[in-house]
Amino acid sequence: MNNFNLKSEINELNRNVRKLDKKVIIVFLSIAILQTISFYFTQRRFFRENLFEQFQNYSDPYLLEYLYWFIGDFFTFFILGIVIIKFGLKEKLSDYGLKFGDIKTGLTISIIFLAVMIILIWFVSATPAFAEKYPHLSSAKSNWNTLLIYEAGMLLYMFAWEFIWRGFMLFGLEKKFGGYAVLMQMIPFVILHNGKPFLETFGAIFGGIALGILALRTRSIYYCVLTHIGVMFSIDLISSLRFRANDYGIGFTSILNLIKQIF
Repeated sequence: MNNFNLKSEINELNRNVRKLDKKVIIVFLSIAILQTISFYFTQRRFFRENLFEQFQNYSDPYLLEYLYWFIGDFFTFFILGIVIIKFGLKEKLSDYGLKFGDIKTGLTISIIFLAVMIILIWFVSATPAFAEKYPHLSSAKSNWNTLLIYEAGMLLYMFAWEFIWRGFMLFGLEKKFGGYAVLMQMIPFVILHNGKPFLETFGAIFGGIALGILALRTRSIYYCVLTHIGVMFSIDLISSLRFRANDYGIGFTSILNLIKQIF
């Protein structure tokens, strides 16, 4: 039996660490650090516990709570992510999906996907229980200005969300792991859906894989942003219209009733 030697163990560990891919280490550590910052400092919970009382006299403090979350995660995931790429990895932003890439393929897939999803959302939303959940900010259901501000914040959030998983992590790991990077970025994406409705979390498995494939195929995150925000906006808009019209049917008459709510 070999005797334990601390110096030898440290030297062996040092040799093994030196063999590791520096870029992969930076990507993994960055994801862990940025997600930790987000969890503790830019979530709605932080605003509710530390800042909410200061804005109680505001007409809609809950809207501010959501905007704090959206803008905070945009800064954490997107702005800090860019800093890491430019100064830590010293690489081009375009190599991480911040370019239009294959426009024809990206737009074609996005339009087909959204068309199918809007049809599914129309049928799934045909219950009062669904409309009560979306949009998550209740005041957005009955106020167009609030809904637009909320969705604008959501767009910032979704852009950062797609960048950190389908941009930073996916393209950052692609060279080392190839197509397996699609599965690797899908795992934390799904975990962060925990606590949401089961079907939404379960669907995130396939959604994360599909969006990862879309990003690799087009070499861009823009079409992932388009499809993701398109689905979320469709859910919020249709739910809000159903709530306003108190109409949960699926026929043509219901479509006309919801359209009237816009005008």
